[in-house]
Amino acid sequence: MKGMMSYDLMETIRNTNEWMGASARAMASYPIWGLTPHPMFKVMSAWGRVTERSFARMVIKPDWGIRSIAGEDGRDHLVEVETLVDKPFGALIHFKVAGRDPMPRRIMLVAPMSGHYATLLRSTVASLLPDADVYVTDWHNARDIPVSAGKFDIEDYTLYLVEFMKHLGPDINVIAVCQPAPLTLAATAYLAEQEPDAQPRTLTLIGGPIDPDAAATEVTDFGRRVTMGQLEQLVIQRVGFKYSGAGRMVYPGLMQLASFISMNAEKHAQAFQDKILAEAKGDGSEHDHHNRFYDEYLAVMDMTAEFYLSTVERIFKGLEIAQNRFTIEGKPVDIGKITTVAVKTVEGANDDISAPGQCVAALDLCTGLPDEMKAEHLEPGAGHYGIFAGSSWRNNIRPLVLEFIDEHANGPVKAHGKGAPKGASKVTPIRAAKA
Repeated sequence: MKGMMSYDLMETIRNTNEWMGASARAMASYPIWGLTPHPMFKVMSAWGRVTERSFARMVIKPDWGIRSIAGEDGRDHLVEVETLVDKPFGALIHFKVAGRDPMPRRIMLVAPMSGHYATLLRSTVASLLPDADVYVTDWHNARDIPVSAGKFDIEDYTLYLVEFMKHLGPDINVIAVCQPAPLTLAATAYLAEQEPDAQPRTLTLIGGPIDPDAAATEVTDFGRRVTMGQLEQLVIQRVGFKYSGAGRMVYPGLMQLASFISMNAEKHAQAFQDKILAEAKGDGSEHDHHNRFYDEYLAVMDMTAEFYLSTVERIFKGLEIAQNRFTIEGKPVDIGKITTVAVKTVEGANDDISAPGQCVAALDLCTGLPDEMKAEHLEPGAGHYGIFAGSSWRNNIRPLVLEFIDEHANGPVKAHGKGAPKGASKVTPIRAAKA
């Protein structure tokens, strides 16, 4: 079957490297080698530990790891992850804080489906939990979904978001990070026309490709160079026999990971070399920066072939969202129908994945919104990751997003955390008309 042998070959290579790492670690760790204290054994053991861990992480879904948060009452409150809506390709989960009353702010984080698990937003969730009730879209790994569950493309993804928003109610504030930004905008427009009373209160779009042509990046250039036929031949494979989704056509996570690493190969190679030397010297630790970053970075998931291909074809090549031509089941979704949902965009000045200009294009599409319900923010010096999980997010962007949510709530909400820092970039209340 097309792609199944190559899929299993990739898994075999991964499994072999994990076994080689475990073997090297075990072999070099025998006490007898202490009689010949040669540094080779320490380096071999360190290489084995790092290699085994790295290749094992590629098939393990990371844990959220958010055990508790500090409350206003001075106590630590336990955090429990509960599933509110469970569907074949994704779930809506809630971070339930024990012993805490419902919060005035309710936030739904739309996690990207772009190769990594929703846990990529762990630090984003942790930063919002003290000030809001937080809900997250937790997408499932396509390799674990039986073929009998059917297809899942960008229209299905959008309808999932519609269902999640309807479940949470109209007082929800939606934040979409990266890849789902255009589809979240479309889902909001769909609700505006079909069920206006179910629309969210605010919509914040962070670093998403609303208009990929607004600013070229390596990602958009690749999408332009490769035809859909070439793309399908290059990256689409069939899930192997090891998983429940055997036979499903996917864009494999391992292939995506190879692509991610190749973009900064020298940086990653240096990071692993430094980690091996640190382990050999006895300076490594279980939860150091390297392990915390790569435990998440290396954990990848498969995407359904139809979702990946329809994203490239319709969002990047066809510009259906950028030109307001997106359809669901043949019915047009008019972004101009959004008239009551306040919309804010956030971009990073140094974002090389979704460059400045791509996300803010959403405001021009919202022709039915008054200027006072639109806002934008460009974070100086921030890259793609930093605008939702780094210091730029924690120190500047997060306070501004909470301020935006409160500005468009029924009344001001007292923040539990710090407000906008002194000297931080302020909310731009309106966008200069370009028409």
